[in-house]
This record gives sequence, C-alpha cells and structure tokens, in this order.
Amino acid sequence: MILIATMRFHLFDQLTHSQKSAFAVVFVILLPPFFPNLFHPLGRASPSMFSEWNAPKPRHLALLEGALQRQTSVELQNSLWSPLAYQGWKQCIEPPKSPSLPEKSRGYIQIFLDGGLNQQKMGICDAVAVAKILNATLVIPHFEVNPVWQDSSSFADIFDVDHFIDVLRDEISVVKELPSDFSWSTREFYATGIRATRIKTAPVQATADWYIENVLPVLQSYGIAAIAPFSHRLTFNNLPSEIQRLRCKVNFEALVFVPHIKELGKALVHRLRYTPTINQAEGNDYLLEETHKFGKQQTGKFVVLHLRFDKDMAAHSACDFGGGKAEKLALAKYRQVLWQGRVLNSQFTDVELRNQGRCPLTPEEIGLLLAALGFNNRTRLYLASHKVYGGEARLATLSKLFPLMEDKKSLVSAEELAKVKGKASLLAAVDYYVSMHSDIFISASPGNMHNALVGHRAYMNLKTIRPNMALLGKLYLNKSMGWSEFQHAVLDGHKNRQGQIRLRKEKQSIYTYPAPDCMCRA
Repeated sequence: MILIATMRFHLFDQLTHSQKSAFAVVFVILLPPFFPNLFHPLGRASPSMFSEWNAPKPRHLALLEGALQRQTSVELQNSLWSPLAYQGWKQCIEPPKSPSLPEKSRGYIQIFLDGGLNQQKMGICDAVAVAKILNATLVIPHFEVNPVWQDSSSFADIFDVDHFIDVLRDEISVVKELPSDFSWSTREFYATGIRATRIKTAPVQATADWYIENVLPVLQSYGIAAIAPFSHRLTFNNLPSEIQRLRCKVNFEALVFVPHIKELGKALVHRLRYTPTINQAEGNDYLLEETHKFGKQQTGKFVVLHLRFDKDMAAHSACDFGGGKAEKLALAKYRQVLWQGRVLNSQFTDVELRNQGRCPLTPEEIGLLLAALGFNNRTRLYLASHKVYGGEARLATLSKLFPLMEDKKSLVSAEELAKVKGKASLLAAVDYYVSMHSDIFISASPGNMHNALVGHRAYMNLKTIRPNMALLGKLYLNKSMGWSEFQHAVLDGHKNRQGQIRLRKEKQSIYTYPAPDCMCRA
C-alpha cells in the first residue's frame, strides 16, 4: 500500500490520460483480492480516486456557453422569485373532535429506527400513530447507529424531546425512559436472541388491523412490545382521518430541532440573506462589485439546492456521468460489493435510462437547469448536500455558473460547526432547517430529503421546484440543441412544478403529499 500511495502522489500526475485509465483498470481488477478492505461490505468504501484522477469535463459545452452568456429579463426574475399564490388550501391537522387520552394505557411500545434523518422522521410519525391505534404508551424511539455514516445520534440529540411530549400530551402518552420494571427491555437484550416481546414480522405498509391482531396480544401478555424493523411499517391507506392527521401533527408540529441546531440554522439563513460573500468575492473586483449590489437586486433572497450526488447515488443509478472508463469500473465494483449486482436499472443502457428520467442530475446539469429557469450569476445558492462524488472537479461548472455559491463550511466558523461535525443526521437537520427557510428549494434528484421537503413546503405553501427528470433526460441527450431552445423547453416543462398542491393518490406517502389528509379546502 505504501508503494501504491507513493505512486499516486509522486508519479501519477506525470502519466498521460490513457496511461491513467489503464492504471485505474489494473487497480480495480487486480487489487481487491489482495486488499479486500478497499471495499467495505457495509458501504463505507474508500472514496473513489478514479474520478479525481480523470477530472470530468463539461458534457454540454454548447449549453454551458449559452448559460454563461445568459441575460435574464426583469419579468422572468420577478416571476421566479415571487412567492406562491394562495391555492385555496389551509393547514388542517386538528381532529374534528376534542382528543382525549384513554383511561388506561395497554402497555409500552418501543420502536427501533434505522436510516437517515428523514427516514427517522417518518418512522417517528408512524410510531405515534401505532401507539394511538393500540392505546399504548410510546417510549421515545431508539435510533440505530447508521451503518453507512456511523452516526450514533439519538432522538434527543436531534429533536426537542420536551416539545415533542408537550405537543402530543392530549393525543398519546410518551415517556423518555421505561420504568424500572421494564429496564431489561433494551436494544442489547433483543440483539442476543429470539424474544417473545419483540415483533420482527411487521410487513411493509401494515394495516391498523395487523397491529391490533399481532401486537396488541403481546402488550396484553407482557405489558411491553418492541418493534424492529419498523421503517415503512404503517400503511398510508384506509386509516381513520384522526390517525392521518395525527401523523401530520407529529411531522409538522411535534418534531422540532434542538436549540443548537436551530441557532446554527438561523445563523446560516441570516448570513445568506444579509451578509456579502466576501470569501468568494475576495480578490475579484467584478465579484466584489456584484456582491455589494446583491442585497438590493435580490433583496436578500436565496435558493437551496439539495445536490444529491454522492457515490451511493451514482453507483445505484447505473448511469454514465462522464468520468470515463475508470469511473465506470469503480462504480461497477462498488455496486457489485454493496448490492451484489442487485441494481435493477443496470439492464438498461445509459440512453434508455436518461429517456426514462432515471439518471440523477450531475452538478453541471442542475446548474444548467437553474440557469434556464432564470437564476442569474448573482443568485445566492446554498448547497444542502453531503460529500459530492468527484469532489471539486465535479462542482467546477456549477460554481462557474453560480459564483455566489455557499455551503455550511463557507458560512460558519469551525467553532460553530463543532457541535454537528461528523454527525450526518445533525448536518442534515441543519440543511433541513435552512431549506425550510429559503425562498426556493430544488433537489437534483428524488430521495428522502427531497420528498420530506416537498411535503413540508407544500404544507407551508412555499415555492419548491421539482425537476422534470424525463424531460431533462431527453434534452441533455440532444447534442444539437442551442441555449434558446433549451431554455424555452425548460421553462415550458416546469410551469406547473413550482409548489402547486398535488392531492395524494392511493399508496402515496402522506409526508410527501399532505393534501387532503393534513389540509382542508379554505
């Protein structure tokens, strides 16, 4: 490994492009048998060096040239930044009748949740609903250590526990800890064998009747029931309206972040609205001039971009992102180790996947989309994302289009970040807070963060742009298209994708589509 590292840092930069690719092929094919830990089975594979070795070049040069020369009309700017008009819907989460707790709880419900922040949020909402269905007392849910990011954050590290209990006090009983009689019922207890009080068989989208038939008897026999796994274990269909509205109440009112997350989020929002981007403008007279004009021209407005382009996303999509043969091999190997080849869309070609809108947008492609929608080079753009696959090289085009681009590290000090550093869920919570306070939110591809924010911002009637993935896939395949035609197609294809209320259909998530379950016609 020392020899490889030495070659990487001292000799590799002197190789030609073809020699680099050949070396990468040998590296991918020959080294794993000798160094199996290069690809960890739990997904914490070492960051790929291949995309950095062959820095991806812009793939849409003609569009990029047009975007860099773009002129945005005042009319388009006004339309873009104007708030959503009233749509005839209001927040409506209180049950029709005054809620009341049952006279006696049937026992304690324990929930063990995995996944990232937004999966945990959905699980908490469902856990409250299940406790209500069973007339049980809910123990503050336990968060499993995230296997990918190794995040050990607890419920109390992220969410305000006292606020959670207070908001739900008339709906269900919630306790922070089990009484001493049940102190044996721990996560470690269930990890060491089959236990009569643990339910492992809850199906995905289980009905209320399933819980009554399968969990209630355990409660009646033992006074306690632990459910794991629990993610997506409650249906969105055929539930009483009061249960649906309770889920909404948890999601939109009971779950608020702890004070230090909110304070950091507020600091970021304030600096995005009112502080010049001196870090980026320093040494550049043009940018300094534009920066000082920014506050007047955009009146402190900013857009949040959730740039979901990490290695997992890139590998799971089976698409080509322009990093050459080395990147393709690296992603193929990562995909094989992580999912044993179970990537369903890998049977399609890149062209077929793009025509179907199944390829996540690269930073370059989301930048071109933003430019076509009317965001100019004085737009304050906040990146809400984890590490981008390909690093700075992959972000180069986006930052060229939007020089006033910011993220957590560029806006706050190391001391301010200390409480959340290395904690993926806390970092995501900060980004969630900033996203909820932005003028516009847009995500580069669907996912849990996208879905959660689309629903929450719809509930608050805030502008949220949903990329038309199928349209964009076709547009980016057309190499003869000029900027004017591209922009016209983008604007036309996104007229009704800017936060308009969409009614939830059968089997769709109540957390992504809050109407009509959480909202009423005014």
